[in-house]
Amino acid sequence: MNLLASSSQLRASLMRWVLVCVPVVVLLGFLSGQLAGSGPGNAWFDELVKPAVYPPPVTFAIVWTVLYAVMGVALAMILAARGARGRGIAVLAFAVQFVLNLAWSPVFFGMHRMSAALVLIAAILLAATVTTTLFARVRPVAAVLLVPYVLWLVFATYLNFAFLQANPGMDGVQRSGAVERFQI
Repeated sequence: MNLLASSSQLRASLMRWVLVCVPVVVLLGFLSGQLAGSGPGNAWFDELVKPAVYPPPVTFAIVWTVLYAVMGVALAMILAARGARGRGIAVLAFAVQFVLNLAWSPVFFGMHRMSAALVLIAAILLAATVTTTLFARVRPVAAVLLVPYVLWLVFATYLNFAFLQANPGMDGVQRSGAVERFQI
């Protein structure tokens, strides 16, 4: 009995994982941002002084969608690597960094805690770097796919810091978004 899978069976396994991982990762990332009220339209965020390096808001939707899709493909590659040494710890590291990633929008946009979000994004950057290293040991191509994510996290960390520097009095300030009317 032959226990080795053919190359077509391996490709089919990878495609099944891709068809599960990509939509799940993208959907969870989208829900995290939507539930937190991220970006323009958030009364608190709209009041913030934007740093000079702040890109047009549509950039975030495009970049994060692409990054989440690529992260899903990278995860699928690791999940499809059945029997590979280090696969389990690599998947666990991905899960940890992804949960941290999903928590960032609620902390920054929902709770308006820029300082806490800065600590959190630094932890995400560290966890994503560890994940990339662990992915490289299982499937080097999966690690290469995570490099743009790590680079974006470096920029996002700086941006979080720049927001905090430009708006120190807004850290933790609650805004309801309600309009207050006065009759004269």
